[in-house]
Amino acid sequence: MYGSRLWLTLRELVFLLLIPGILGWGEEGHYATCKIAEGYLNEEALAVVKQLLPASAKGDLASVCSWPDDIRKQYRWSSALHFADTPDFKCNYEYCRDCHDTAGNKDRCVTGAIYNYTKQLSGYQDPIVKSKYNLTEALLFLSHFFGDVHQPLHMGYLGDLGGNLIPIHWYDKNTNLHRVWDDMIIDSALKSFYDSDLRKMIQDIQRKIENGWSSDASTWTICENNRIVCPDLYASESIISACKFAYTNATSGSTLGDEYFLSRLPVVEKKLAKGGVRLAATLNRIFSYKAKLAVAEA
Repeated sequence: MYGSRLWLTLRELVFLLLIPGILGWGEEGHYATCKIAEGYLNEEALAVVKQLLPASAKGDLASVCSWPDDIRKQYRWSSALHFADTPDFKCNYEYCRDCHDTAGNKDRCVTGAIYNYTKQLSGYQDPIVKSKYNLTEALLFLSHFFGDVHQPLHMGYLGDLGGNLIPIHWYDKNTNLHRVWDDMIIDSALKSFYDSDLRKMIQDIQRKIENGWSSDASTWTICENNRIVCPDLYASESIISACKFAYTNATSGSTLGDEYFLSRLPVVEKKLAKGGVRLAATLNRIFSYKAKLAVAEA
């Protein structure tokens, strides 16, 4: 019991103090996820999203998708909501086993947060809900957590804190495995293939969604039993990717270079695509469903 508490405390310290910049995809990854999502919002959802966004966003969801990382020190209660680590070498996700915070409180993890903020936003037309919850924050948290749940090492092993405790060399830079997946693969791709222009990378991913991945992408938005959201599926996919791609050939002290980068970049880009498409589909279901319900009851 004491050892378990020690690891959980360390998890919180790592995320809040030791590595202050890496709570999910880096800023570029979260921006890309939300920018992709914006392109798939239907008219109803887009109108509500713009209504809920803070004025500083100027109608651009992507511009504020990193906000939950920016305020993590002020909102310390939210630290557990960015991930859901799994037992070491267990390449599957189980909500009842894995969704809890450092004190063992259940439902406090990234998938639990996605369920919670989806529920809050689903009542956006209800005056009682509006008075009870900050729906602007709910939108920003939900959008951010869609990015986090698709980052494989946010479903990584508890023993190494999702790769945070695996020191490696990314080419000639000292870092850790978690940060490689948060932002270094994306940063290297931007410099190597996109003239350091994130817009070009996003456009390339969008073309792949519409062309190369089109048959696969048509299934990404499906949730069983007509559910509004299904984050357990996304988490399950991510831990499988962590086992198959993130941890493989990335032992402590190893140097990761072209072979690792070029073979993992397609995984990262597809994860960004899935996160964006699924976020849009979820927002479409949340807001369109309530609009249709209001018409039916009129």
